[in-house]
Amino acid sequence: MNILGTSLRVCVGDLDAAIGVYERLTGAEALRFRRGGVDVAAVGCFFLMSGPEKELSILRKITATIAVTDVDEAHADLRTVGAEIIAGPVATPIGRNLVARHPDGSVFEYVDRKSA
Repeated sequence: MNILGTSLRVCVGDLDAAIGVYERLTGAEALRFRRGGVDVAAVGCFFLMSGPEKELSILRKITATIAVTDVDEAHADLRTVGAEIIAGPVATPIGRNLVARHPDGSVFEYVDRKSA
């Protein structure tokens, strides 16, 4: 699996206010999208998320988002090392993703930029 980078997940109460802070800190412009009932802004290496607590409580369980060149390759590699695939692979607004629990219990989202 080719890992391209990692994004930190930050749940915020006021997405608009947080975007300004993170744009200033990273020098990057926010890319906004909606996933289910959650508003998301990708800013540099951060995914800012705001929405209903019921959905955020699930998202908080995922340690980080890992960008890969190919989710299918990541899927195969994760299964080889004994990871449990919790969700996916599925299409998202920015590519495909899957969520996996590593053998140590850590949970990560893996994403690529390929269309489904």
